[in-house]
Amino acid sequence: MGAWAVTRIVDGRQLVLTVRSDSYEVGDGTSLPFSDSMCRVMVSADAPRIAPDVAGIPAYARIAGALPFDINAYVGTPIVWPDGSLFGTVCGFDPSTKPDELRAHLPLLDLLSSLLSSVLEADLGATSAARAAEIARREADVDPLTGLLNRRGWNRFLTQEEHRFRRFGDSASVVVIDLDNLKVVNDTWGHDAGDQYILRAARALASTVRSGDVLARLGGDEFGVIAVGCTPEQGAELVVRASHALSAAGVSGSFGHAPYSIVAGFPGAWRAADEAMYEQKRRRRGGPPSPRRRV
Repeated sequence: MGAWAVTRIVDGRQLVLTVRSDSYEVGDGTSLPFSDSMCRVMVSADAPRIAPDVAGIPAYARIAGALPFDINAYVGTPIVWPDGSLFGTVCGFDPSTKPDELRAHLPLLDLLSSLLSSVLEADLGATSAARAAEIARREADVDPLTGLLNRRGWNRFLTQEEHRFRRFGDSASVVVIDLDNLKVVNDTWGHDAGDQYILRAARALASTVRSGDVLARLGGDEFGVIAVGCTPEQGAELVVRASHALSAAGVSGSFGHAPYSIVAGFPGAWRAADEAMYEQKRRRRGGPPSPRRRV
């Protein structure tokens, strides 16, 4: 086939996790609408998993006819979670038709689907164990004032999770929060009052994140959140909830958020969230942009 890809279905999109292609310009991280894909037709059992000539299969032919490039042969098989729900697909495409003998490879395709689903289940188990071990190691990575992860713990999490997120195409949002007026509180009422200000902020933020999310104190007045499995829209909703929680605790803060992508990774999402936070702070102050910190 002219291209082989492993894909993940996330939020109605077909995300290309890895691809090998001699005939098409498509790269890792490409995201396409799942509803308009041949894989959607295949998964729905509306067409066979092996199509040496897509023109002879109306469901495939309709999709192929709307594409800006030629697909005349298709092979696909689902990858499923342990509970049987859809994780993604392995699929192959070619600009030329293939001999009918291609259909004889269906048993091999079934075996591939079963093996990949088993690998996914084993990897999920290993990932859960690794995350549990990581939690056990976090004591050295805890901020003593708030009990949250410190900057070291945050960096460790990002480094370890980057490979997992790239491999499986998980969605996530990065949120950066910078408290306002901490210096004023310290200068006016003392550092004990400043510590209480930080604690109120930490508790308010902790009340808004989910159990699987990562909340860290990144510096004196800065917090960060990794919202795992969170779409950009859900990230925006999280910011609204967190902002209301801070206000209710008598704390003011500036927020920025950005989605994780395979292309930019967590460092890129963190930078984008940090820049968005500083832009919000600038707009609220009505002045020129503050110097941006390197993240």
